[in-house]
Amino acid sequence: MYLDHPKISATHSETEPDRLDRLYRVYGYAIGLADADNNVDCITKLAKIHDHKGTLMVIWYVAPSEKEKTYFVRAWQSKIGDESSQVEHALMLMEAPIQEATEA
Repeated sequence: MYLDHPKISATHSETEPDRLDRLYRVYGYAIGLADADNNVDCITKLAKIHDHKGTLMVIWYVAPSEKEKTYFVRAWQSKIGDESSQVEHALMLMEAPIQEATEA
């Protein structure tokens, strides 16, 4: 069982909690599509999913394939999503690993 799911958030989620419910459904739909394609890597690449005023922001640890991007577009365009194609993908900015000083 996979337990390291992405962070899910939405603008105005405090006053509109249904936005988070929608994102959980979209996440499940997209990962279901990945599973149907036997794509076991997609779920591990995801860092965050955010609804920013009707635009689905999908943040990845690792660059997604075009097919992986379509999972989220299809989910967002569906009746359980926003029924729009406003989906943006970005890579998570990660700090460079700290290198230990070596003695000469």
